[in-house]
Amino acid sequence: MDLHILPVELEKAYRLLNHGPTVLVSASHGGSSDVMAAAWSCALDFSPPKVTVVLDKATSTRALVERSGHFVLQVPNMAQLDLTYAVGSKSLADHPAKLEQCKVELFHADGYEAPLVAGCSAWLICKLIPEPHNQQTYDLFIGEVVAAFADARVFRNGHWEFETAGPDWRSLHYIAGGTFYAIGEKAVVKT
Repeated sequence: MDLHILPVELEKAYRLLNHGPTVLVSASHGGSSDVMAAAWSCALDFSPPKVTVVLDKATSTRALVERSGHFVLQVPNMAQLDLTYAVGSKSLADHPAKLEQCKVELFHADGYEAPLVAGCSAWLICKLIPEPHNQQTYDLFIGEVVAAFADARVFRNGHWEFETAGPDWRSLHYIAGGTFYAIGEKAVVKT
C-alpha cells in the first residue's frame, strides 16, 4: 500500500463521508471485480461505524456486493474526475474490459479481499449487513465499516484538510449530466 495511505480510527470513519461526496463503490467475487460511482451514500452510525449506499438492481457492482458480502466506498478527487464519470457511465455487463478502459488501478489492503481504487483520498472497507427488504424495495445497502484509510496528504488527525492539499485533492459532488462540483472553501464558525 502507498506510504501516504494511513489507517483512520473507526470511531472517526464517518468523517470521511459526512461532507457528502460522490463515492466509488468497488466489490469483487469469483474472480470478477467492478467499480461504479454513486452519489447517494452517507454515514449511518458511529459504533460500530455503519454506512449506507444506493445500488441499482441493474449494476454489476451490486451483484458482486450481494455475492461477496463486502464492498468498499472510496472518496475520489478532482484528479479522478474523468475516471469517476466513466465508471459511473459504463456497465461491466456491456463493457467486460470496463476497468481497463476507464484506467482503474485496483489494490488490496492486507487482510481484505475487496478491491480498493488507487488514487482516491479515502477508503472504507465494509461488511454487508443483509437487509433484503431494503435492498429489494429501495436499493439501499447497509455496511459495517471494518477498516478505514485516508491519504495523509488530504486527511490528517481525523480531519479533512482540503484547503492545504491543493485543488486536485478536492472531493467530487455530482449534480447531473456530467457536472460535478469540487468541495469549496473552509468556513469556520466564530464562537
